[in-house]
Amino acid sequence: MNTTSNATAAPASTVLAPIEAAVPVHAPVPPVTGPSIHVRAVITWLAIFPLVAVGMMAAAPLTEGWHPVLRALVLTLIVVPVAVYLVLPRLFAGYGTMMRRRNSRETAR
Repeated sequence: MNTTSNATAAPASTVLAPIEAAVPVHAPVPPVTGPSIHVRAVITWLAIFPLVAVGMMAAAPLTEGWHPVLRALVLTLIVVPVAVYLVLPRLFAGYGTMMRRRNSRETAR
């Protein structure tokens, strides 16, 4: 047995109106001011490749008999923090300085 009546039901627009009013209005997205994703990829590679190459050569005598996965684990446990906390911030700062100098020369013309 149907206990609700169509006559007492509120129109759909009345029910949805408070919900629509609660939806936040988003501000426009600000323009990207940092390096592009391609530049970030190149800078990250410039940090990781030398660290991995030097790390492999330095660890080779110590880890000669180890399984390759264990060697990779130990190497990445050292290389990733060094890259993230020491090398990458310096490379990105250098890139920012280079871009500021280039932009100041272009605006001075």
